[in-house]
Amino acid sequence: MEEKLIVRKAKSEDVNIVLNFIKALAEYEKLTHEVTATPELLLRTLFSENSTAKALLGYYAGKPVCFAIYFYNFSTFKGKPGLYLEDVFVLPEMRGKGFGKQMLTELARIAKENDCGRFEWSVLDWNEPAINFYRSLGAKPMNDWTVFRLDEEGIKNLAAQ
Repeated sequence: MEEKLIVRKAKSEDVNIVLNFIKALAEYEKLTHEVTATPELLLRTLFSENSTAKALLGYYAGKPVCFAIYFYNFSTFKGKPGLYLEDVFVLPEMRGKGFGKQMLTELARIAKENDCGRFEWSVLDWNEPAINFYRSLGAKPMNDWTVFRLDEEGIKNLAAQ
């Protein structure tokens, strides 16, 4: 039986909670060296009026135990927005209680309310527990697609051409 998680939108006063989740996620993914987020940066980019990203926090017994960061993209073929889940993370000691599923369910509700044609996310290919969990929810891997990325230096170089 799933334990009840209280999910709410993160607010600017939650900036340190969000940053702590970002750092915990980076540690889990062995990417702590890539974290450059600061409270000041998140206030400007995630919690500003013009922010394109949003955050959810999940509370259990009054304590934050999980978070999600998402934003809207657009499907040219569907002619509709899509919801893209950038990150979802449940504290390791809180896993197995159904909190990840409850976070994804809330995100699916948000996608439905906003008439999204898709709800997508990426998962590291070595993260078998997550892959199996996502498949159990009915999610399908997009094996024909390869993610490409320009980092900040790549953006700067391409923009200068």
